[in-house]
Amino acid sequence: MSDTERSNRAVYWGTGRRKTAIARVRLVPGEGKIVINGKPGDLYLQFNPSYISGVKAPLETLGLENEYDVLVNAHGGGVTGQADAIRLGVARALVELAPENRKPLKVEGYLTRDPRSKERKKYGLKKARKAPQYSKR
Repeated sequence: MSDTERSNRAVYWGTGRRKTAIARVRLVPGEGKIVINGKPGDLYLQFNPSYISGVKAPLETLGLENEYDVLVNAHGGGVTGQADAIRLGVARALVELAPENRKPLKVEGYLTRDPRSKERKKYGLKKARKAPQYSKR
């Protein structure tokens, strides 16, 4: 494929975050492959089948699961956080693809960023809230 052909291909970007995981997602016209950090998606997310179905969910909501390849660069966090970050990134890329996709994705909750993350450790405590053992005598 020449550079001019590659530049004419439509590429849609979306960034997803969850806890400390960050996923940069590209949607490229294709046949529905998912590639995460250079590995096939089902191999990378093999720990739990719900991870890969969660990544595909925004595409399935719009009926586009066999029309776009999902190319992901994910880092940070664990597998669960990365899977959720990828799902958010895919949903955001689909909104960039066509703004009318926003409503069905929003109704399903795919465009909501999960704000929960680890609370910072405070001084004088062992963890964020765990205090050292107290003894009266």
